[in-house]
Amino acid sequence: MSTIELKKELKNYIDDGDDKFIKIFYEMAKAYMLQRDKDKMIAEGEKDIKNGQTFTLEEAKEIMKKWNP
Repeated sequence: MSTIELKKELKNYIDDGDDKFIKIFYEMAKAYMLQRDKDKMIAEGEKDIKNGQTFTLEEAKEIMKKWNP
């Protein structure tokens, strides 16, 4: 099944779903999207480390001081 077909079928499930189904589906989709974002940030961090784009502990402390003046 193509992505477009899957989206259409999911829309039909959502349109026909009861409150319980909608809440469960929403929580599942939300958890997936949050995990995807976390995975992306981890991959970006690993890339930065590999490329030597890091801060010393002292540099990190100075940056953090600016967060909470």
